[in-house]
Amino acid sequence: MRAFHRPRPARVSLRWKIAALAAATAFLVVAAVGVLVHLRTAQDIRGRAEAQAFNSVYSAMATYRRTGTLVDGAELDPAELPAALRRPADGVRHVAYDGHVEGNVGPTVWAAQRTAGPDGPVLAVRVNMSSELHQLRQLDVSMALASLVALAAAAPLAVYGAGLLARRLRRVSETAGRISAGDLDARTGPTKGGDEVADIAATVDLMADSLSRRLRTERQFTADVAHELRTPVGGLLAAADLLPRGETEDLLRARVRDLRGLVEDLLEISRLDAGAERPVRDRVPLGAVVSEAVVRTGLDTEIAVTAPPAAADADPRGSGTAPAGVTVETDPRRLERIVGNLVVNAHRHGDTPVRVAVQGRTVVVRDHGPGFPRDLLVDGPRRFHTGAAGRGTGHGLGLTIALGQARLLGAELRFENAPDGGAVATLRLPA
Repeated sequence: MRAFHRPRPARVSLRWKIAALAAATAFLVVAAVGVLVHLRTAQDIRGRAEAQAFNSVYSAMATYRRTGTLVDGAELDPAELPAALRRPADGVRHVAYDGHVEGNVGPTVWAAQRTAGPDGPVLAVRVNMSSELHQLRQLDVSMALASLVALAAAAPLAVYGAGLLARRLRRVSETAGRISAGDLDARTGPTKGGDEVADIAATVDLMADSLSRRLRTERQFTADVAHELRTPVGGLLAAADLLPRGETEDLLRARVRDLRGLVEDLLEISRLDAGAERPVRDRVPLGAVVSEAVVRTGLDTEIAVTAPPAAADADPRGSGTAPAGVTVETDPRRLERIVGNLVVNAHRHGDTPVRVAVQGRTVVVRDHGPGFPRDLLVDGPRRFHTGAAGRGTGHGLGLTIALGQARLLGAELRFENAPDGGAVATLRLPA
C-alpha cells in the first residue's frame, strides 16, 4: 500500500559503474604499457641501426684507405646524404637519422666520415630500418589484439565482482527502505566479507534495533496514557451531564467530548501500531457506504457516485437513478472511518466546496484550500503534526488513522495537490 509518491531519479547501477571503472583502468594500463613498449622498441631499433651504420662506415673506410675500393653499401658523397653529414670533421664518424620514405626505402640511419683532408670526399653508409619498423608495427598490432582479448576476458569478471558488491549493498539499501517504510523487524542479517559493506550492514541493524526499541517504548507509553485517561474522561463527561443547562455547561461538554475523541484516536492508533486490529469483511456497495460516511460527518459535502463505463452501459435503469457504485469486499466500518476522517480533515484544514467522488473502486476527496504541505506529500502524515499554519489547527491524527486503516484493508491511499489548488486524497480499494 502506497501512501504517498516520491519520484525516483534515473540512475546507473553501481555494478556498471564499477565495471566501467575497472575496464577504464585496465585500458589505461594496457595503453600505457603499449606506449612504453613501442617507444622502448623503437629506441632499441634505432640504436641498433646507428651501431650497425657506425661499424659499417668504420669497416668501409678501412677498406677504402687500404685498397681504394668501396665495399657494398658504401658511397662517396651520395646525393641523398643528409645536410648534417655533408661537412663532417676530418677523421670523425657521424651518425644521422633520415625519416624520409621513398618507394620501398623507409626511414634510414646514415653514418659518414671524410676520407682525407677538409675537402676530401665523404664516405657514407646507410642502414634501412624498414624491416625492423615493419616488425614494430606487427608488434603493435599483436599487443593491441592481446589487449582487446584481455579486456574482453576481464570485463565479465569485473561485472561479476561488481555485481556481488552491488547485491550486498542493495540488500542493505532494501533493508533500510523497509525500516523507513515502517517495518521495524527488517534486518540485513549476517553479511559475508568482513569489509566496509559488512560494517554498514551491521550498523543498519544496530540502528534498526535502537529505533525499534524507542518506537515500541513510545507507542506503549501512548497506549498506556490513552487507556488510563479513558476512565476519568468518561467520568468528566458523565459529570458534565449533571450540570445545569447553560452556556458554561455546553462549553464544558464540548471540550470534554473533544478530549474523549482524542483519547479514542490515541487508543485506535495504538491498536493499529500493535497489529491488534483485524478487518471484518463483507460485500457492500461502495457508493452507499461512502455516502453514509459523508452524511454521518454532518458537514456540507458534495457527493458524486459514478458507475464504471461498462456498468453504466449495462445498467437497465438508465440515467434517472443515481448509481450505487460497484460492490466491494471490505470492512464497511473501517471504510466509513477512512472516508469520514478524510472529509473532516478537508473541512477542518481546507476550504469549501469539499467534493467526494466515487468511481469504480476509487474514492476521491478534494477540498479547495491551501493544499497539503510539502512534507506530508514527501513523508506522509505524522501524528500531532498538521504541517503549515495555513492548514489550520488540530492534533494531526485523522490522516494517520486513515492511513493505518487503509493499510489494514490492503487499500492504497495517496495524498496530492490539485494543479489549480486544493488537497486531493485518493483511496483505491483492492480488487
